[in-house]
Amino acid sequence: MREIGIGLIGCGIVGSGTAALLTDNADLIASRVGAKLVVRRIAVRDLSKIREVSIPAELFTTNVDDVISDPDIDIIAELVGGVDPAKAWIEAAFAAKKQVVTANKELMAKHGHALVQIAQENKLDFYAEGSVAGGIPIIAAMGESLAANRIQAVMGIVNGTTNFILSKMADEGASFDDVLREAQALGYAEADPTADVDAHDARYKIAILASIGFGTPVDESSVISEGIRTITARDIAVAKDLDHVIKLVAVAEQWEDQGTMHVRVHPALLHKDHPLASVNGAYNAVLVRGDGVGDTMFYGRGAGSLPTGSAVVGDLIAVSRNLVSGSTGRVHRPANANLRMLPRELVKSKFYVRMTAKDLPKVLSQVSNVFGDFDVSIESVIQRANNKDEAEIVLITHKCLEESFRGAVDVAERLPVVTGVHNWIRVEA
Repeated sequence: MREIGIGLIGCGIVGSGTAALLTDNADLIASRVGAKLVVRRIAVRDLSKIREVSIPAELFTTNVDDVISDPDIDIIAELVGGVDPAKAWIEAAFAAKKQVVTANKELMAKHGHALVQIAQENKLDFYAEGSVAGGIPIIAAMGESLAANRIQAVMGIVNGTTNFILSKMADEGASFDDVLREAQALGYAEADPTADVDAHDARYKIAILASIGFGTPVDESSVISEGIRTITARDIAVAKDLDHVIKLVAVAEQWEDQGTMHVRVHPALLHKDHPLASVNGAYNAVLVRGDGVGDTMFYGRGAGSLPTGSAVVGDLIAVSRNLVSGSTGRVHRPANANLRMLPRELVKSKFYVRMTAKDLPKVLSQVSNVFGDFDVSIESVIQRANNKDEAEIVLITHKCLEESFRGAVDVAERLPVVTGVHNWIRVEA
């Protein structure tokens, strides 16, 4: 049986999961490809590190060029992450006429379209399923199974760390700081959790999904990203009273008739019946709306050695099948440069706002009048007295321009009767 040589750059969490699946399921994979996938070389930083996968020591090297230049390697999997030097390694692999698979979300978000173009020009395969949502096959689904559709919107929970934190806060009524410390102790959050809790990780992922779904380059730096540090136990409790939950959601929408799109990541109130509302713990889920298929949902483990390794090996199998059939570079990925990013000020949303005010007559009417002056219509109001001669006021608005909403909040906060605006959060339908 024909052998297809595999080279890995990196053997950390994802790399070890990839290597384990290639080793443990070697016969099954060979039966599905019509060729054996054989790991030839693995580039790592530290040869002395103890690894959880059983691989002959002679396959390891600290020189990445040993992998790229090896004539017996057909496909290279870049599993290190970051932009530099990963981008240069992939470009060198293309120059050496190697097929490439990656799980690098930051690289794909920042340079994915440029790398896709290089691969297409050289009739090479370049797959990146592992870069978004771990083991969930969302990129393949949008690029192939849903290829007959105009993708109108993508919405997902794509960061397991923040979903774990918000789920625990909801279950236990605990504070963000307390649950973050627990998540770090359990290994769900890094010692420096910035990339997760400040939504950088989710921003990369939704930029990739929007780019693939809409067929257009997406500048990830223009994606609105707001993290979860401001979410309090009180907000979660109030949301529950309103039959909602709070999730960090990543959203991409396009309007072809206007030639625009909007891509964003932020906390949001979701009604308890929303498909994403029941996605808890470290799980991920992505909703895709196509003009033909309607709404579809993909759910599963969004990270981890074996789930992400499963996505990488799935890509290696797809590329290997193309090599066997002599059809690499067959998938055309158009780059429609006509879609422009709609500024956040022009996007309409519903909003939740929680404030406290003096417990006096006509306070609510004063607040309502301010919102009305900015053409912000109020859908519902809850007012509760507390033990400080104050009232907590929770407003849910109808859909309005964010610019108008922010203006109303700014003026309302300066009303003499208002003692504080404590939070505002978007409400997603």
